[in-house]
This record gives sequence, C-alpha cells and structure tokens, in this order.
Amino acid sequence: MSTIADNLSTLAGRIHSAAAASGRDPASIHLLAVSKTKPATAVREAFAAGVRDVGENYLQEALDKQAQLSDLPLTWHFIGPIQSNKTRAIAEHFDWVHSVDRLKIAQRLSEQRPDHLPPLNLCLQVNVSGEDSKSGCTAEELPALAQAISALPKLRLRGLMAIPEPTDDRAAQDAAFARVRELQDNLGLGLDTLSMGMSHDLESAIAQGATWVRIGTALFGARDYGQA
Repeated sequence: MSTIADNLSTLAGRIHSAAAASGRDPASIHLLAVSKTKPATAVREAFAAGVRDVGENYLQEALDKQAQLSDLPLTWHFIGPIQSNKTRAIAEHFDWVHSVDRLKIAQRLSEQRPDHLPPLNLCLQVNVSGEDSKSGCTAEELPALAQAISALPKLRLRGLMAIPEPTDDRAAQDAAFARVRELQDNLGLGLDTLSMGMSHDLESAIAQGATWVRIGTALFGARDYGQA
C-alpha cells in the first residue's frame, strides 16, 4: 500500500510535469491537501511529508482536527458550502476561504474576523458549468459581487474557485478552466489566485493557470463517507 509520502511525491511529479508542459514555474502552483473524512493522524502524516496547507469541507470535522493538530504550523482553508450560522467559526479559525458565493456571507466573515488576525484570504466560487447541484455564483453575478467584496474590511479577495462538471474529456476540461481564468482576467482587480483542479484533472487546471490544486483522493486515498 502506498503511503501518503509516496502519493505526495507522485503528485509533485505530476504538478512539475504539467507546469513544464505549459511553460509555468512549478513553484507558482500550490497543493491544497483536502482531508475531509480523513483522521487527524493522516493530516499529521501528510505534514511530516511536507504538506502545509489543509482544506476542509465540513466545519465541525475541521475544528476537531485543528484542536488535535494545534502543535503543527498548518494553514487551514475552508472549501465547503457556507451557511450563515457557520461564518463566525470560519472567520475565527481559518486562513483562507475558497467557497464564498454570496455577499451576505462575505459581509458576515468581514464583520466576524477577529481584529488580531490578518485579513481573511477569500476566493469567490463561480458555477462555471451551470450545474444546479453546485454552489457558486453565476458568471453574470460575478463582477458586481467581486467589486462589493473587494471593498470589505478584514478580507482580502484573492481570486476565483471553481469545480467544473467532471469529465474525462481533456478539451472540455481545458475549456471550463480557461473560462474561469477569463472571468478572473475580465474583473480587472489584479487578483492572483485560481483555485481549480483536483486529483483527476489537475493537469488541465495547471495548463489554464491554476495556482491552487485541491487534492484529496490522490493524496489520502479513497474517502470513507461512513466515517464523515
């Protein structure tokens, strides 16, 4: 059975190769270890292998892991859907939020971010494939939303996040990720972050400009949702 360290090495190779193929510096692409349903021990093993950024979808699970791993200098990213009653804990316990798609949520995060913490890094989630089951603002809503959020205190709007409709068609992957990059470029806000690409499509995401690839299965193995 491959270890997390082995998997991380394989992923580093994939990222390096994808960067080289598109003429990008591999150092400009960061791996976000998505540990939902995985125990804190797995995150600790990943840290020992070099992981420093951890993404979580479920708030209570994340808070439990943060408590167990408080001795480690990890950067925590919230990447799941956000309900209004969860914003205070997210504002208090995370360094990044990738999944904001409504002004109300951003306003609450801004109001509830503690004064002693640096600004909360924030990505706007855009529903680039138009799937009813996916969170995210529409492309049409994006410009006004980005302008409004960029003016809020205690937040730092960094870029866009997207989860395109899954497909094995590389051309379709490229088109979806290119659309996200185009939407960001058209905002004209000087944003520096594209959070897109997962275990199955990171090569395409990197070719289209991803700066964060969110990796779960390829790093930690298949998820057991019975343990979530």
